[in-house]
Amino acid sequence: MSFSHINRLGKAIMVNVVGKSPTVRTARAYGEIIVPRTVFNSVIENTVVKGDVISVSRLAGIMGAKKTSDLIPLCHPLNIEGISVDIVPVEPDTFKIYSEVCIYSNTGVEMEALTAVNITGLAFYDMCKAISKDIVINNIRLLDKTGGKSHQI
Repeated sequence: MSFSHINRLGKAIMVNVVGKSPTVRTARAYGEIIVPRTVFNSVIENTVVKGDVISVSRLAGIMGAKKTSDLIPLCHPLNIEGISVDIVPVEPDTFKIYSEVCIYSNTGVEMEALTAVNITGLAFYDMCKAISKDIVINNIRLLDKTGGKSHQI
C-alpha cells in the first residue's frame, strides 16, 4: 500500500498535482453550534455586545477557507473561485453551519469547506463567550464533493 502524502523514505510531502486535469470541483461541509437559550436569543435579537454574530462569523468562515493552506501543512494554496457560508438558527438552541467552496483546479477543496465551518464556529464562540462559555461546536463533516477523478461522494 502506498500513501499519497508520504515519500519512499517515509517523509511527509505535498502531493504533486501537476499531472491532474483541472475540473470544476466543489465541496460542501456542515457543522452545528449548540448554545444555551440566552445565547440563542441574544444572537437572534442581535443584542450581543460584540456585534452581529452571524455576519461576523460568516465572514470569518470565508476568510478561514481562503487561509486553509496556511493552517493545514500539506494543503495546496488555491485560487478559490467561490465560497459561501450560511448559518441557520434552529429553535431552541442550535445554529447549523453550511459551507460550499468552488474552484476550477487540479485539486479538491474539501479541506477549505471544512475549515470554513470550523472557523465560523470558532468566531461564533468568540463573539458569544461573554454571555456563556457553555457553547458546543460539533458534528463537523464533509457533506459532499464533486469534480476530479472520484467525482462525487
